[in-house]
Amino acid sequence: MTERYAVVVVGGGTAGLSAALVLGRARHRTLVVDAGEPRNAPAAHMQGYLSRDGMPPAEFLAVGREEIARYGVELVRDRVVEVEKGEDFAVVLAGGRTVRARRLVIATGLKDELPAVPGVAERFGRDVLHCPFCHGWEVRDQPFGVLATSPASVHQALIVSQWSKDVRFFLHTVAEEELSDQDLRRLAAAGVEVVPGEVAGLVVEDDRLTGVRLAGGAPSGGGTVHARSVLFVAPRPVPQTGLLERLGAELHETPFGAYPVVDPTGLTTVPGVWAAGNAIGFAEQVVHAASGGYRAASAIVGDLLMTDLDAAAQEQAATQE
Repeated sequence: MTERYAVVVVGGGTAGLSAALVLGRARHRTLVVDAGEPRNAPAAHMQGYLSRDGMPPAEFLAVGREEIARYGVELVRDRVVEVEKGEDFAVVLAGGRTVRARRLVIATGLKDELPAVPGVAERFGRDVLHCPFCHGWEVRDQPFGVLATSPASVHQALIVSQWSKDVRFFLHTVAEEELSDQDLRRLAAAGVEVVPGEVAGLVVEDDRLTGVRLAGGAPSGGGTVHARSVLFVAPRPVPQTGLLERLGAELHETPFGAYPVVDPTGLTTVPGVWAAGNAIGFAEQVVHAASGGYRAASAIVGDLLMTDLDAAAQEQAATQE
């Protein structure tokens, strides 16, 4: 027989585990399906989460898995490949198992697509970074580089200047003419040096970044190496919204990809389906994801309760007629 759960949580990162914790404590039979691919896996530590500042992400998730187990929540390392909606949801796993759920929480996050510059992927999360709020303090006052991927990268170059006064903005494939006069004025005011020319790769010595190498023929000198200890990049976010799309959830376009339309609790336009964490937006940090999972779960607890009470009231009324 197909196993039945009150809620299936798709994704075992921060948002999914937070939702599962609340659901388990509310005595709902809950299953978490985790593919084991957290977005912050390359990072050695996470910051900005009160009481957990500096904690390794893997350790944080391990503690979360232990906590949900105390309340009878089940966790399976698998991947959801399909969801079919009827009176409830049939959830098909890659391993061949099919379970049913009354409600769903989609916490599948997003993937970071890194610029195709040699060395960037290998150093990502170490001295090639994305978020200064996550890692800026740890690399403060070092020589920074910022790799442009579009004119919008100006914003990143300006933001990181809060953590270092030695910042070089490598235009890479962006032409200087694409920057507005306001961009150039702000960069100059922040003391950010603009470096034209395509970046060919990184210079790594003794397993640490020491420089950024320009391609031959670059306007500022072919093959020139700029001594840098840290390089900030802006990955292209790829939301993992396949399940939501197949369920018919409405999406809205943003500069960082298409995300589901949700209400303040994370409820999507598909009845019975909530989303949380990076599944609903690019800028959801760990602390936001934990909050989003909690909000979704508490809303589901109320939704299931009212649904069951209404059904019971209707049944009582029918027997009294």
